[in-house]
Amino acid sequence: MGAELSPGVLVAGFGFLGGVGLGLAARIGRFCTLGAIEDLFYGSSDIRVRMWAIALGTAILGSFGLTAAGLFDPEQSFYLAGGFNPVAHAFGGLLFGYGMALAGNCGYGVLARVGGGDLRAFVMVLVMAISAYLVISGPLAPLRVALFPQGVLSTGRPAGFAHLLSDLSGVAPAALGMAIGTLVLGAALAPARMRADRKSVVWAVVVGLAITSGWAGSAFVADQSLGAVRVESHTFSAPLGDAVLYLMLSSGLTLGFGVGSVAGVLVGAALGSAVKGQFRWEACEDPRELRRQIGGAAAMGAGGAIAFGCSVGQGLSAFSLLAFSAPLTLAAIVAGAWLGLRQLISGFAPS
Repeated sequence: MGAELSPGVLVAGFGFLGGVGLGLAARIGRFCTLGAIEDLFYGSSDIRVRMWAIALGTAILGSFGLTAAGLFDPEQSFYLAGGFNPVAHAFGGLLFGYGMALAGNCGYGVLARVGGGDLRAFVMVLVMAISAYLVISGPLAPLRVALFPQGVLSTGRPAGFAHLLSDLSGVAPAALGMAIGTLVLGAALAPARMRADRKSVVWAVVVGLAITSGWAGSAFVADQSLGAVRVESHTFSAPLGDAVLYLMLSSGLTLGFGVGSVAGVLVGAALGSAVKGQFRWEACEDPRELRRQIGGAAAMGAGGAIAFGCSVGQGLSAFSLLAFSAPLTLAAIVAGAWLGLRQLISGFAPS
């Protein structure tokens, strides 16, 4: 592995490179979870939802392609090895989605806004980081463990659909995963208007490849370092807290994938903003708006910790492995976001 670079630095480098791609996709390609939900429910457009599906199909195809090539074992990931708690994923997803609507972005989107010069988003990043760590390892951690124990439905087998179908059919999980990824891609690209929107397609593929590169890079470093680092891909709940802690205590901590990913999104978003001529410093002039956004960030941090991942962590990284937790968490996030948007737009007025 070389004498100069430690496993932590190497895996952070892979996280950084993928994060740059994600940051560019957010600012140039307008890849956004909440934006996709808003467009679908209130804008009569499914383009950004289909972008999400293209990213997901690419990530599934890429992740199981790595598996078929012997470069990555999905069973090493937390999402498949950690068991399954549907109550935690549903409740945490709802809380995250509701907070996302109040904040105006998910954790990944808030980071991208910081890269564009939004100081309100900087405050939200700090609040989300603190909130996540309060629930992960802070004063609220015992309550989380008591209410939402990890792996409550663990069966001793990988908690993934490809592995379940493999047990039933005898077909290798990698082949099943690649077939499912191809089907998702085909469905997302089915309308001619989607195929004609080349910019959206390209940036969606960039997002999917960023997720795939996370699995490939962390698996490579884990293998070369004999397990000194975790096998993981992009997520933005706990890594925000990791990044804040590293900035304060770097002499006593080691770099990791998540810290590199956070830094990469910031750099990629700043570059994308500069390319688009959209970088500008912004502050909040309405205290009520800032209060709402801070509350949303706190809900996202707690929700992401309870659900074991955010809209990217569960919605893309876990989903790329076809983990049981992914569709449930993503559906709960969408439901929570719809509820939050409805409150903001109509105040729960009778329809």
